Amino acid sequence: MRNLTIDGLLADRAIREAAAAVRPDADLAETVARAAWSVLAEPGDGVAGALVRMHGAPRALELALDEAALLAAGDGVTPRALADAQARWCPRADPRAFADALRGAAEVGARMVMPGDGEWPVLLDDLGAHAPLVLWVRGDATAMAAEPAVAVVGARAATGYGEHVAVELAGDLAASGVAIVSGGAYGIDGAAHRAALGVGGTTVAFLAGGVDRAYPAGHQQLFERIREHGAVVSEVPCGAAPTKWRFLQRNRLIAALGMATVVVEAGWRSGSLNTAGHAAALGRPLGAVPGPVTSAASAGCHRLMREYGAVCVTTAQEVRELWGEEPAAAAAHGDDPDRTRVLDALSGRAQRGVEDLARRTGMSVDRVRSVLGLLALDGSAVRGEVGWRRGG
Repeated sequence: MRNLTIDGLLADRAIREAAAAVRPDADLAETVARAAWSVLAEPGDGVAGALVRMHGAPRALELALDEAALLAAGDGVTPRALADAQARWCPRADPRAFADALRGAAEVGARMVMPGDGEWPVLLDDLGAHAPLVLWVRGDATAMAAEPAVAVVGARAATGYGEHVAVELAGDLAASGVAIVSGGAYGIDGAAHRAALGVGGTTVAFLAGGVDRAYPAGHQQLFERIREHGAVVSEVPCGAAPTKWRFLQRNRLIAALGMATVVVEAGWRSGSLNTAGHAAALGRPLGAVPGPVTSAASAGCHRLMREYGAVCVTTAQEVRELWGEEPAAAAAHGDDPDRTRVLDALSGRAQRGVEDLARRTGMSVDRVRSVLGLLALDGSAVRGEVGWRRGG
């Protein structure tokens, strides 16, 4: 195939119109180049990242298939690595695929977020040459920049114990303003996302495939809820399939976006240990929840504590301490006056609706709903057919 040029790509009406639809106020050359790189390179491609850092996305794209120019411009990258990279990129160098990536995003209302945008999560820049070149986002892109944020991950085949702890930790953290980051999978990931949503908090789900496809399919409704109160994010374009490699590379984004990573439950060889490894490589604090010594589902957590220096965590307060928050300050988050007001307004016998509780407490309806969700996590409030009552 002929070498790629930005002018040539922009001369393609389909590409130009699709780029303008996704990023109407952005530089078209940068938009097209970043979209093209998301098609050409697999997540975490360090050679692509190095070239884009050295030359910018448009010029790096023009160099990508020009062997002589690529070798001359590849400072810091070995000729063998450049040759291997070019062999990877060539089969995907189809302008129609670039147009499809942009068109697919426009069709599902996905936003294309690039470095330098206000919504860009700067913590991902710690990945260096392996940082994403672009992010495709459905929902509120600003959720990615929410601070503080913590990664909560664990086994897909979670036990009731693991899901209970995930709900307790994620719910308490989200209710006090911490964004919950995870991978949208069954088990611990899903429990963490749902707990954050249940208390009106912010949550971000990183997918291994395109944001236009729900994977796992059983979490389609969950992803819809996340889009309403957070963000569903991927670095591969719409239509891209989730593969084992992409799951492993997706994990580095989860670890990088969190100020700390907490593994709630994991088997000896769980994929969650991969996320923990990325967190450790980045110098992010790592926490692990202990489980029964007889439970294979917690063997990975015990391994992290024994072999990798993970900190044992059992409460939201202890998670906050991972990133240096003082115990007294962390404890203050648990002493929520709104919680006390809602508890005082609840009856032990009669069920009261959210609007009634809002009037009694002098709080907004949305805030009452959030506090009730948190109270429900520890059984302090129970939802009935017509309203809420105080728990046991």
